[in-house]
Amino acid sequence: MIQTAIEAARRAGEVLRSGYGTTFLREEKGRTTDLVTEFDRKAEDILVESIRSRHPDHRIIGEEGGDSGGNSEWEWILDPLDGTTSFAHGIPFFSVCVALRHRGEIVLGVVYEPLRDELFAAERGAGATLDGAPIRVSPTKELSRALLATGFPYAIAENPHRTLEVFTAVVPHARGIRRLGSAGLDLAYVACGRFDGYWEHSLKPWDCAAGALLVREAGGVVTTWGTDSDAPWNVDSLETLATNGAIHQELSSRIREGFRSR
Repeated sequence: MIQTAIEAARRAGEVLRSGYGTTFLREEKGRTTDLVTEFDRKAEDILVESIRSRHPDHRIIGEEGGDSGGNSEWEWILDPLDGTTSFAHGIPFFSVCVALRHRGEIVLGVVYEPLRDELFAAERGAGATLDGAPIRVSPTKELSRALLATGFPYAIAENPHRTLEVFTAVVPHARGIRRLGSAGLDLAYVACGRFDGYWEHSLKPWDCAAGALLVREAGGVVTTWGTDSDAPWNVDSLETLATNGAIHQELSSRIREGFRSR
């Protein structure tokens, strides 16, 4: 099924590549910070068509199309355009994310960056790759030497989850922090060692399912950071913290410090 995911992601990526930099329809999804374009929907249609042609009985959960396919134990989780705001503003940082969950466990994940034609893929227990070559997380051992990534929730004005307090608590202790706008690519970059760690609050399953598997299969660690509970991370967790493992405890501590600040 990994080939289904790869081929579907590449086909959807071709649609995005053809639309990038053109004039297209866009609309706001309830708030001015959350956009959707005609290419989100076109790319999702391609993903669904590609998967349905091979696995007609599987369930599909997509960002734009909702839930379909009944109660199958196989669930495809799709983000046809992760980084819509960047895409809509002509910023070249967005991706297609495809994951498959079986009986509650993510078993494969693909993140495809169409402009650079980079394809990250992972299968549970089989490692992670970039364009077919194995990848590993970075060897960075100190937070002070780490390049990190983060993201801000769309509903930050109404429900900020202490986003700025956390950012302020972390930034003095890291080499740098990037906020690039595609959770899938942020996680893929942790998996291949470009970033040493990443955190974000209020992600949806389609934002993080594929990327989290990439990180774990590349030797990294994915957890919550413990503000709500000590439950293990899954795609429905509100908090996502992904690192190379070596800086995990220190970064988690800094994030909790900011989250609990008054």
